[in-house]
Amino acid sequence: MEKSSGLGLGIDTENTRRIREVAGEVGAFMRGEFILTSGKKSSYYFDGKKVTMSPEGAYRVGKAMFDELARIGVDAVGGVPVGAYSIVAAIALISHLEGKPIPAFIVREEAKEHGTKSKIEGHLKEGSRVAMVDDVITTGGSLMRAIKTVEAADCKVVKIIVLLDRNEGGSGKLKQEGYDFTALLSITP
Repeated sequence: MEKSSGLGLGIDTENTRRIREVAGEVGAFMRGEFILTSGKKSSYYFDGKKVTMSPEGAYRVGKAMFDELARIGVDAVGGVPVGAYSIVAAIALISHLEGKPIPAFIVREEAKEHGTKSKIEGHLKEGSRVAMVDDVITTGGSLMRAIKTVEAADCKVVKIIVLLDRNEGGSGKLKQEGYDFTALLSITP
């Protein structure tokens, strides 16, 4: 995908350059009129799931995020439905293949009303140092709610990584709150 398409690199590596190309190949970046989860109107849309649910995209996003997490060491990686499902699974798989396992979890918007009635699904132990991931960040509302749930479970969020930062305030809010934030890709003017 050409730089003029609006997708820049948050981290400039061979892997993230290829992720940007994959995004173009699978049609993840679209122009038109869209309403975002935040309720905002937008002249473009980035469908991160088209990247993270493609075979190469899942591998490359998982590998890029794993590489970041392996540097700092985390006990688990989690995210929010639905954007983070494929990402946390890819990171967990790659971590196993690399011999440095990082268990995964998901934070639900609402606690389920059956079974364990849990708001956190997967592998999260009290006292863990964790990373939170998502496919796209706009205002950061979904991620912030998930972070608060994880922190209420006596865990420390030490890293936040997203596939794409729309640069519309969410990443800035998280940084102001003191979180270590990284985006693989970002919207460029």
